[in-house]
Amino acid sequence: MVEQPLTQVLLLLLASVGVVAVARRLGLPAILGYLFVGMLLGPHALALVAETNGTHLLAEIGVVFLLFTLGLEFSWPRMLAMRREVFGLGLLQVVCTGTLFALLAWWVGVDWLPAIVVGGAISMSSTAIVIRQLTEQSEVNRTHGRTALAVLLFQDIAFVPLLAVATAVGTGALAGAFSPASALRAFGLGAVSVLSVFAVGRLLLRPLLVEIARSQLKELFTLTVLLVVLAAGWITQTAGLSMALGGFLAGMMLAETEYRHQVEAVIRPFRELLLGLFFISVGMLLDFNLLLDEFWVIFLLLVVLTVGKVGVATLVTRPFVSTHFKALRTGMVLGGGGEFGVALLTVLLPTNAVPASIAQVLLVTMVLTMVLAPVGIRFNKPIARRLLAERGPPQRASEREAEATNAVAAREHVILCGFGRVGQNIARVLESQGFEYVAIDLDTARVRPARQAGEPVVYGDCSDEDVLLSCGLRTASAVVISFANPAVALGIVRAVRLLRTDVPVLVRTQDDGGIAELTAAGATEVVPETFEASLMLVSQVLMLLHVPVSRVVRTVGDIRSRRYATLRTIIPREGEESDASLDAPIEHQATVVLPPEAWAVGRTLEQVRQRGAEVEFVALRRQGVTGRQPAADTLLRQGDVLVIFGFPAALEHAESLLLAG
Repeated sequence: MVEQPLTQVLLLLLASVGVVAVARRLGLPAILGYLFVGMLLGPHALALVAETNGTHLLAEIGVVFLLFTLGLEFSWPRMLAMRREVFGLGLLQVVCTGTLFALLAWWVGVDWLPAIVVGGAISMSSTAIVIRQLTEQSEVNRTHGRTALAVLLFQDIAFVPLLAVATAVGTGALAGAFSPASALRAFGLGAVSVLSVFAVGRLLLRPLLVEIARSQLKELFTLTVLLVVLAAGWITQTAGLSMALGGFLAGMMLAETEYRHQVEAVIRPFRELLLGLFFISVGMLLDFNLLLDEFWVIFLLLVVLTVGKVGVATLVTRPFVSTHFKALRTGMVLGGGGEFGVALLTVLLPTNAVPASIAQVLLVTMVLTMVLAPVGIRFNKPIARRLLAERGPPQRASEREAEATNAVAAREHVILCGFGRVGQNIARVLESQGFEYVAIDLDTARVRPARQAGEPVVYGDCSDEDVLLSCGLRTASAVVISFANPAVALGIVRAVRLLRTDVPVLVRTQDDGGIAELTAAGATEVVPETFEASLMLVSQVLMLLHVPVSRVVRTVGDIRSRRYATLRTIIPREGEESDASLDAPIEHQATVVLPPEAWAVGRTLEQVRQRGAEVEFVALRRQGVTGRQPAADTLLRQGDVLVIFGFPAALEHAESLLLAG
């Protein structure tokens, strides 16, 4: 076993890079890659790395950041609008599934209170796996997708008290003195810590963030967010609960501020790194030899867990949906295990609360259900049809969207490389003038909501020749490259010119860097946005100075014809930064799905505006059909997808109005 800490870290990083890359190639979650790294390098396999107190602490902080991110996504208006599914169906799923497997755990020899934790752990499903897979299949807004997400939301809430109980059970088992009284004491201290965190957050947090944002120091903002997360975790840990509970509460507090999106962007790198370490540490607990020795036991338990979870979820979902088919699809989506369940078992594993042989077998089985979960979600429709002996339309929503995009690609259209702010502005103008387009982007966080809003956006690399051909480069009338990075744009221009030499290629750059190289590669026009903004200001100034319009047009044209040479001799400010200020929010687009209990259902857009919504209603998607600029008297219905545009605070307020009034 390697003893030097730096060598251990290098081994973990090397193995993680390789295994996670392979997992991504196979379409599996990165979580499974981290688990495999821990199992491979841990004491039960190659025994190259040992779990130390330092790595255990970092892994625990990773869970804190995971719960903090969950708190940021926590929305009371969304929960109120889906209260029937969340608090009705979600409660039934967790209680029924948890009770079933808690009884099984008690039957095989686990004490009743640890058995409750085991049952709760098995009832959990992976929010990350479910949302990712449903999004890729365009099923997030389908009935089974919305229902499953409501259940996952309640599971996220239920995880917090289950984690408190697991911590109390684990601590008592280690001390050899666990009792229900200690659990009640832990709950009492937990209530005090929760009130303390909320009191501090309400009184101090938002004014503090306002002052820090005004300072325009990003590193100070990052340090403050880290301080808030860790301080909240320290308070709950001091009270005898887990640090993760404090992270969840801190996320809930920050979710109510206008800095929520900036906070999430700041915390993401720390969360991904430390959470990866957490799952590596979980993988170290997995005994590969146990998987071989107890293969048939684990296989049988895998079948029992999967069938049991799918069956219970299907039965409790049936009263909430219209058909057996939708209920079974929901059950299949929720049939896998989850990272929260693994986290609960990890709390109990080092203790004597659950026999080590049972805990190890159960942990291995839970991980295997996570491996199989994407397969069950991917094929939930044909499997449900086969089990119920039903026939239905062969196409999925994603296939219909792909066919619509392919139909556009077969006609005369414009290819937009990049669907950021600039690309979307170009798309809006093209639409207003009756031109069709197909956009390509590699950012899933941008492609996903765009496809939900009915936009013809394709996930792919714009410099990949196959992607360009599939998006109709042969029939395209123009290619617009909206990426500001000249190196990225250069690769796209070269790929386009290899396939077509006659199509016009318009390239956007931030400044004059790379103009000559882009032109030499075959760009028809290169538009530096900084220079164009300067030209617009110059033309306005000249007209205010009563310079004739013809002379203004000629001057601007001469500057463009000389490739902006007049504008290139500038003196930069020392240490100049191009990043936007934290307190200068940017307008962007968001989508809101209206569940059955949403306040806006049955009301018009004008009534929503009168209620105080200060956003632009860009589009309304209903039953797969997208209508741009919906009229004020449009009556909203259940399942409508509203596309809204505005500043972050206005978007949050509008979503609250639409969902909860």
